[in-house]
Amino acid sequence: MNFSPDGFSLKGKVALVTGGSRGIGKAIAVGLAKAGADVALASRKLPDLEEVASEIKGLGRKSLAVAAHIGRLEEINSSVSKVQDEFGRIDILVNNAATNPTMEQAIDIGERAWDSIMNLNLKGLFFLSQAVAKLMKEQGGGKIVNVASIEGITPGILPVYAISKAGAIMATKVMAQQWAKYNIRVNAIAPGLTRTRFSEALWSNPDILSVAMMMTPMARVAEPEEMVGAVIFLVSDASSYVTGQVLAVDGGATI
Repeated sequence: MNFSPDGFSLKGKVALVTGGSRGIGKAIAVGLAKAGADVALASRKLPDLEEVASEIKGLGRKSLAVAAHIGRLEEINSSVSKVQDEFGRIDILVNNAATNPTMEQAIDIGERAWDSIMNLNLKGLFFLSQAVAKLMKEQGGGKIVNVASIEGITPGILPVYAISKAGAIMATKVMAQQWAKYNIRVNAIAPGLTRTRFSEALWSNPDILSVAMMMTPMARVAEPEEMVGAVIFLVSDASSYVTGQVLAVDGGATI
């Protein structure tokens, strides 16, 4: 196969991005639209999603906002049905929705926080991927990208979040292995510390930020838009022989 810059084009594709109302999810959703895709957005708060959907429509692409809690199976299934009814297919899934309601350490963390984190970050990721993969199988293939974290590679100060993201990395490998025969490629990105509202408690804390920057050769916090290129690569034909991989977008923090 001869490579062409057109290999990065997503023209004619339909993408579903979870957690698409802000931060990394919003940046990815808008980036996919700029690359040519129509984009469905899923998150719990519809007004925030509709703002992003309007921005995508302003780029000349179609967009659909779907209010859904990805940690609930019934809402997963209804969301996939809504996207299918609107667009007729799903070519790309980006599992970005995540939560981390606590800064407690492993010695202290309780069951409620554990369940909240695992329910969305791992259970929701897996069962949404499964539901979308069934559609992709019928339509001849697709691409899935899971937004993991460098915490899933090397644990930091968020113990259960790190465990959930390590699970997301293994889920990526399992799905890639089992779904390749359906022409479904599954990969992950592992962002480093990124300037989002989700991680503000980390980068706005001088002590935490200082330690993080000491571990990061590029010595700065990432911007959400810096995750977009890696995702476009992984969901486009430019990465046609790449599956089951985790691309750290971390300024060198995992070196």
